[in-house]
Amino acid sequence: MAEDYIVELKGICKRFGGIDALKDVDLQLRRGEIMGIVGDNGAGKSTLMKVLSGAYVADEGEIWVNGKHVHIRNPQDSSNLGIGMIYQDLALFNNFDVTKNIFVGREYTKGPLGMFLDKKRMNKKAEELIKELKVDIKSLRQSVMTMSGGQRQMVACARAIAFESKVLIMDEPTAALGVTEANKLLGLIRNLADSGLSILLITQRIPDILAIADRVFVLKGGQRQGVLNVGEITLDDVVSLIIKGKDNSVSQPVDVQYKSFG
Repeated sequence: MAEDYIVELKGICKRFGGIDALKDVDLQLRRGEIMGIVGDNGAGKSTLMKVLSGAYVADEGEIWVNGKHVHIRNPQDSSNLGIGMIYQDLALFNNFDVTKNIFVGREYTKGPLGMFLDKKRMNKKAEELIKELKVDIKSLRQSVMTMSGGQRQMVACARAIAFESKVLIMDEPTAALGVTEANKLLGLIRNLADSGLSILLITQRIPDILAIADRVFVLKGGQRQGVLNVGEITLDDVVSLIIKGKDNSVSQPVDVQYKSFG
């Protein structure tokens, strides 16, 4: 395994009944890079990332993290390896405040046998994270149900990186955001990568990838079509690979939404 890869997937296959959702997929993620994961609906983007995050177990293939062959059987295994995932629905608790959402299920404790919650320590850590991410919120006590989509995304980011994550997977983070909030979130993602975090970004908004990513990974029909360096390509290059694949033949209807983003 190359020294600069923090994650490497080798020959990943995943089947659901008689359907091959992923077929012999390889992926290499470098340290501190943003890699866009793109493809048409049903291409296998979320399935591949769920294999890495532990939501699914691969039927075949290997996963390597930090140069070591690992087995990821559930989300806890993935978390223990420093891999965090933010799903499209964010999985936040609407009636909880910022601190509770960040630490739910992983609370700091104190006292004999850890019988008491260490609220002071959790609030301090939450404050540090929110300051680091430059999240504009009224208070740590603010319920997330009162927040905008962008604010909620950033709280989810804070939760994902709170426990020494080295790899962050984000599923359509800008899909429900307006232009201003989307641009602010993209800036945050770029800053996180510049600070050393490796990011896998699933999105259908290709201009987002071209704006902040280092490379773009294209899937079609559960198979890898190619990996492109963002500095050397245009939107049309990505769209062409999504539609035609590496064999340059259209095998399914064109999803025109790829042309709708300017």
